[in-house]
Amino acid sequence: MHLECLNTIDCNQGAVRAVRFNVDGSYCLTCGSDKKLKLWNPYKSLLLKTYGGHGNEVLDACGSCDSSQIVSCSADKSIITWDVSTGQPLRRLRGHAASVTCVKYNEESTVAISGSLDNTVMCWDVRSRSQTPIQVLKEAKDCVTSLQVTDFEILTGSVDCSVRRYDLRNASCQADFVGAAITSVSFTHDGQCILVGSSDNTVRLLDKNSGEMLGEYHGHQTKDMSVESGVITNDNFVFSGSITGDLWCWDLVSAKVVNKFVHNPCKVLNSLSIHPKKDILLTASVYTVKLWGQQEDLPKISSED
Repeated sequence: MHLECLNTIDCNQGAVRAVRFNVDGSYCLTCGSDKKLKLWNPYKSLLLKTYGGHGNEVLDACGSCDSSQIVSCSADKSIITWDVSTGQPLRRLRGHAASVTCVKYNEESTVAISGSLDNTVMCWDVRSRSQTPIQVLKEAKDCVTSLQVTDFEILTGSVDCSVRRYDLRNASCQADFVGAAITSVSFTHDGQCILVGSSDNTVRLLDKNSGEMLGEYHGHQTKDMSVESGVITNDNFVFSGSITGDLWCWDLVSAKVVNKFVHNPCKVLNSLSIHPKKDILLTASVYTVKLWGQQEDLPKISSED
């Protein structure tokens, strides 16, 4: 698969801890070590809004299903929901005993789910005024590093080397162990498989229901850094960052390296985000975010903004 670097954004917010597309891929969020969250049109390098209110580094964020709100989490142990248009915080949620590493909305954006270094996952009703989580999941034996959410499932990765899938319909939890601390988890777009990035320089593809190993992808380097991976929209290719500053691409079925793209030589490429509909992705390394894809896709998407 061939990708071009279509745009580079200097985010001016210290180190970028995470980059995230919004629900339809029109905009993106960047989370900074300067305690700020920024909303961008990545196709035009246009800064739309800056959100300030966290007391420490912003580590993750997610836009709501109608793009009217944002939820973010921080090393200050808090979760904040924001009004996108005004830039004002709507609610500040506290309950975790350590840094909150990851946060997502459910599909209807009625519940925010957060994971923390305190080994817990908490579910928050963002429509109510309650400061108490509606559910706390304590099965992880070590720090929760990554999570993904559907209407009925919560998928988590942990430093205890486990991938846990919580089925909210029957209150069950299934765990699969991969032998190394997990840095990222995600579903494939068909919902049948789980992609797991880990600290042993390996990305693994697991069958969601059985936990069977379907593929392993090697070549990149992660060591003990938090490096994300993902699957492109058509489920043909697997991508991962690397501490070498490269974006690695493998064929999902054969696990052969297809290409390697340089974002920032010798600097950690820690975060990536896959466009929900197009073969386009964002990568973050130190101070910059890069937009990757085919040139012909850029004007079509820009005209939709």
